[in-house]
Amino acid sequence: MKKVLLRIVFQDLWQAESVQNEFWLGFGWMILLWIAAAAVGLAFIHRKTGDTKQVVSSGIFWLAIPIAIFVISKTNLPVVQSGVPVFGYGFMLFVGFSTATWLTARRAKSVSMNPEIIWDLMMWILIPGLIGARIIYLLQYGSRVFKGAEGGEILLRAVALWDGGIVFYGCIVGGIVGLLLFCRRNNIRPMQLADVLMPSVFIGLGFGRIGCFLYGCCFGAACGLPWAVEFPVDSLTFERLAVRSREIAEQQAMNPKDEDLQKLETKLLRADGEPITEAEIRDQKKGTVLTTMSLHPSQIYSSALAFLLAGLLTWYFPRRQFEGSVFAVGWMLYAVNRFILEAIRDDEPGRLNTGFTFSQLFSMAMLLSGLAMLIWLGRKKSDGNNKQTPATA
Repeated sequence: MKKVLLRIVFQDLWQAESVQNEFWLGFGWMILLWIAAAAVGLAFIHRKTGDTKQVVSSGIFWLAIPIAIFVISKTNLPVVQSGVPVFGYGFMLFVGFSTATWLTARRAKSVSMNPEIIWDLMMWILIPGLIGARIIYLLQYGSRVFKGAEGGEILLRAVALWDGGIVFYGCIVGGIVGLLLFCRRNNIRPMQLADVLMPSVFIGLGFGRIGCFLYGCCFGAACGLPWAVEFPVDSLTFERLAVRSREIAEQQAMNPKDEDLQKLETKLLRADGEPITEAEIRDQKKGTVLTTMSLHPSQIYSSALAFLLAGLLTWYFPRRQFEGSVFAVGWMLYAVNRFILEAIRDDEPGRLNTGFTFSQLFSMAMLLSGLAMLIWLGRKKSDGNNKQTPATA
């Protein structure tokens, strides 16, 4: 689990080593990688256009970046001292979005749709999707996010996506709004485009959940299975369980006669493998390995199931009976998948005085709406076929 996947450092041109829980990479390697990518890109431009002047002008732009990086490395700017962190969560979101877009563009060709439309569409989906995902998260956890914030810090925390904090269901809602607006502007049938897009949505989700695992959000409940995981002290999971441990201990001290409360476990963390409470962290000697208790790797479960859904929908796409069926089936399958996964996650309380989490309640609504959508689209196709078929005497 790596919150920071790697850190680009400027002190040593060719450094490449693991430091604590990060991998430090000298900026020389990044320049070398950039030059290699530039060479491939320029070769492609020359092969496609044969225009030497365009290749030269593009080459100047590509070379300006490594030159600027080298110049910056010779300054005393704060970034030179701290390095540039590449966060695992953000990196996996980038990989997921790019891969999903590329696969959707390839699938678009099978319905005689211009692949360039997909690249335009993705920007219409990305921004509303992120806004919707962040809004839903803030509605659920706003009190935690904005605790102690004042003035401009409130706005900064509201948009701090680099610290995680997005909800996939919000991403779906926002993305659908973006898709509908795009289809209306470009005179495209929404259900046709939704079918093309839906398998790739789960590709993006699969990579995104790997990012969640690296960051430590969306963690699972306690687990004693061989594949259980323990998150390190610099993870979000450790932070959340430490706070929970402290809150339970405080409540127990305030209510010593509450038998149910006294039964709650406060030792959610470990020091060198031994269970401890949050209050005992300060008593640990330097060099002690602190981790969470063993937990279900729910993020990995979710990632694997997302890739499985992507495979099923990719198989079903050429076999669909009518427009919208791929979207509707994926909509329902994910609702079932998420409802079950919530049972082994431990990062969200019950809502509306029920034992169900927000995601489980949303999943119920999603399943019912998906079923209604599938029935409506099927009847719509049947009515269309009946109108086209002449009556026989």
